[in-house]
Amino acid sequence: FRANLFVPQRPRLFIIFRSLFPAVFSYYFVKQEFWTNMQAFLKTGRTTGESFSAGAGGESSTSGTKRAKHSIPWVEKYRPKSVDDVVEQAEVVAVLRESLSTTDLPNLLLYGPPGTGKTSTILAAARQLFGDMFKERILELNASDDRGIAVIRNKVKTFAQLTASGTRSDGKPCPPFKIVILDEADAMTHAAQAALRRTMEKETKTTRFCLVCNYVSRIIEPITSRCTKFRFKPLGEEKIIERLRYICGQENVNVDEAVYGDIVNISGGDLRRAITTLQSCHRLKGTQARIERQDILEMSGVVPERYLEEFISVCKSSNYSKLEEYVQNLSYDAYSVGQLFEQLTEYIVYNDGLTEKQKALICDKLGECCFRLHGGGSEYIQIMDLGCATIQALQNQ
Repeated sequence: FRANLFVPQRPRLFIIFRSLFPAVFSYYFVKQEFWTNMQAFLKTGRTTGESFSAGAGGESSTSGTKRAKHSIPWVEKYRPKSVDDVVEQAEVVAVLRESLSTTDLPNLLLYGPPGTGKTSTILAAARQLFGDMFKERILELNASDDRGIAVIRNKVKTFAQLTASGTRSDGKPCPPFKIVILDEADAMTHAAQAALRRTMEKETKTTRFCLVCNYVSRIIEPITSRCTKFRFKPLGEEKIIERLRYICGQENVNVDEAVYGDIVNISGGDLRRAITTLQSCHRLKGTQARIERQDILEMSGVVPERYLEEFISVCKSSNYSKLEEYVQNLSYDAYSVGQLFEQLTEYIVYNDGLTEKQKALICDKLGECCFRLHGGGSEYIQIMDLGCATIQALQNQ
């Protein structure tokens, strides 16, 4: 009975397998061909079947190379290659230049506003110190992402315990230590900072630490006492304009003279933001078009001053319906309420038509609304609340 049950099924299974084998075989090779083409496309921008001569659109491989070259962000393209290229920070540059001449570098704590050159400075100094061995001697971590105690115990401690020779592969002398760069170190937990303190004590002979942060008050005292602290100040207007003009000359960008001043006011001393704004406008307008002031204002999302003046005039009328209409028109124009609050603060402080008491009441409410807005509050409710509080403040002479 068992033989009669199972023996007839063997030819049937063989027939099924034989019928499915070509489909499986072809699927396997189609899949292999797909991944081969995908890898070729990611490397060269073409599949394996395409020729590297001029394509259907008449573009050759050189045009693709040019596009790849121009797609580099200007912030990275014009990042300082040496310490002498760093803009504005004269004290830090002088100390680092002396350290480079003696090939001795202390533990550093670089702090200040964003876009002032903190990370670029230490990377430029490290390149001058180590040359071709830069990647082997540097461990760069963004502490806002990898900020737990496990990262300090595993990555940093393991790297710090490695010994470093005093000569390069070509026989030239090289500092016998490594550098650990912790960017945005103020985002590290206190437990991670405590673990880092112990590592800094034990590995002083083989490793130097450089902490980069915006707020030095968030770094624990035992770490700050072990580092040489340098404050990076916001860049001056002349230095930013000088750097922007240099980039425009290198990239053949046609810019109105008044645009430079607008970019400086928008960036607030942040050179990275200024360069990014300039490149964004250049991409939007095209290579041959001329960048004007209106283009910068639209690209950066700055609220026109007429909205600030209209807000005060509407509040002086003490009309709730007009205030509601103003908020509705503002939302239709898609301007950011957070940006409005930021500009409104400066506008109110320097407004000669308001008394000191009125300024104090409005700014107090403005700070409260900004806090709620950053906490996820409704833009409509916050600006209406500010408008009602401003109406009451203007009624108090």
